[in-house]
Amino acid sequence: MSAADVIRGMLLVVVIILAFMAFLYLGRRRMIWPAYLVWGLVAVVLPVLGPILVIALRPGEPLGRR
Repeated sequence: MSAADVIRGMLLVVVIILAFMAFLYLGRRRMIWPAYLVWGLVAVVLPVLGPILVIALRPGEPLGRR
């Protein structure tokens, strides 16, 4: 296995973790369904920047304490 393969694998793992974090974050926000769909697509379509944008821009309102 070459160094390039290791780096690609690590990048894939980071992208998956970031998307998962964005989806967890969106689950704690109050929005209408189309908004969830749009922000979810942003998190998936923009692999590294999308999840960071979703969390940083804070769409919707918090659901409150759990």
